[in-house]
Amino acid sequence: MKPKGILAGAALLVVIAALAIGADEKAKKTTPAGAMDEKAMMDLMVKYSTPGPEHKALESWAGSWDTTAKMWMDPSKPPQESKGVAENKMTLGGRFLEQSFEGTMMNQPFSGKGYTGYDLYKKQYVSTWMDTMGTMIMMATGTADASGKKVTMTGQMDDFMTGKKMDFKETATVIDPDHNMFEMWMTGPDGKMFKTLEIHYMKKK
Repeated sequence: MKPKGILAGAALLVVIAALAIGADEKAKKTTPAGAMDEKAMMDLMVKYSTPGPEHKALESWAGSWDTTAKMWMDPSKPPQESKGVAENKMTLGGRFLEQSFEGTMMNQPFSGKGYTGYDLYKKQYVSTWMDTMGTMIMMATGTADASGKKVTMTGQMDDFMTGKKMDFKETATVIDPDHNMFEMWMTGPDGKMFKTLEIHYMKKK
């Protein structure tokens, strides 16, 4: 091979090597360090989207129920009592409990709707509730006891009487296959929590 041919061939190899190095550096810049491959991403999606025993426990609240409620506006006075009905069902492939309630509160017609689920990533129960006594959506999070039959959740809501935030706590307890109970506590004027609501759910036969 002539000297010119040798030099040309060497130059071509240098160009190819430079292009290969450049392509490798570009790939490093466009693919973040520690990025997951597609299979790992799919495995995580399956892990955090597959209903588990916590979702199965919510099925204890599914069905048609007759309800009796007690509501305390003042802890020093007797509660107001009322009756209602609830229709609950599991939705979105058993991932959430959809709750619908019809009855009376404070001697006025009352309707409410809520959703309760279990966030596998955060490892906690989550709930939303909305009803005809306001235009806000109440949100709460919490955990179950060792038996899995009692879930305690907490959250905050706007108190339009004072213009401040109000803490609340609620428990949902499975008494037996035909009887469940919901309880709620809110912060009173003295800053202490007091029981404001107790609802007994009796499954319709």
